[in-house]
Amino acid sequence: SFDWNDGLFDVTWSENNENVLITCSGDGSLQIWDMAKTKGPLQVYKEHTLEAYSVDWSQTRGEQLVVSGSWDQTAKLWDPAVGKSLCTFKGHEGVIYSTIWSPHIPGCFASASGDQTLRIWDVKTPGVKLVIPAHQAEVLSCDWCKYDENLLVTGAVDCSLKGWDLRNIRQPVFILLGHTYAIRRVKFSPFHTTILASCSYDFTVRFWDFSKPNPLLETVEHHTEFTCGLDLSLHSRGQV
Repeated sequence: SFDWNDGLFDVTWSENNENVLITCSGDGSLQIWDMAKTKGPLQVYKEHTLEAYSVDWSQTRGEQLVVSGSWDQTAKLWDPAVGKSLCTFKGHEGVIYSTIWSPHIPGCFASASGDQTLRIWDVKTPGVKLVIPAHQAEVLSCDWCKYDENLLVTGAVDCSLKGWDLRNIRQPVFILLGHTYAIRRVKFSPFHTTILASCSYDFTVRFWDFSKPNPLLETVEHHTEFTCGLDLSLHSRGQV
């Protein structure tokens, strides 16, 4: 285990070294850790001026880039081999809760914010590529479909999940209702195009298939407190 002197809000594995991971924390910094060298972080990046709330390592081959999102309303692009950020993305008018790389399009990431929008960015251009007014509430989470480069999902304080097709953002392609408090994290399945999982401040984890007339597959009520994060195993189909 690794210790840091502030709350750690998110973690991402390196895509090119199985021993390396990056965390981000309440003091605005990112920490690179190596499980082979447990003395302390290999590197600390301190540029965000408020809580660094999300961090994600790019998953397309050929680029080793990390994106972070902060309550200072900016996202930053990092190359772990370089000691400072490569670029800062401004445009959100609220805190950024989630920054997720596209698994399909190199250099493309999405961000979800307290300003009620989902935004799509391209690292080659500093400005925002697309602004989607996703909910009439703070958007706490987003994820990309693993099988459709144009499909994303958002989860928000209004208890709803919404699917978005980037080719037509006027209305969502699906809306999933069932959670009774804010949705904290949503993830698409690595194995099925239309299956996703969400967790919420209502203590539940829910599984959905948006292609079905009754999309709610299962509600898991094992937790006795806020459910803040989840992920789906890439190796074992049924494991979360």
